Amino acid sequence: MPTPPAIDDTTPEAESILIRLLQAKPGAARLGDAVAASNRVARQCKEAIRRSNQDCSEEDIKLRFIALNYGQELAHKVRAYVGKNR
Repeated sequence: MPTPPAIDDTTPEAESILIRLLQAKPGAARLGDAVAASNRVARQCKEAIRRSNQDCSEEDIKLRFIALNYGQELAHKVRAYVGKNR
């Protein structure tokens, strides 16, 4: 069975070119791109939480982000830690 394309909104030829360009980059540049993409997604997620919960404090936005992405248990632990260290 053939492997499905990693990118589903472009042609296989364009995907092949993108993969070759990515592979040609130095490791540090690829890591930088990955970190930037991760930060962008986290920022967008927090902005969506903020829009949906306009009455929440910035701390609550961050805790909701943690709960959504890492689980409610960790969010509770972070809340307790922050509360103890004020």
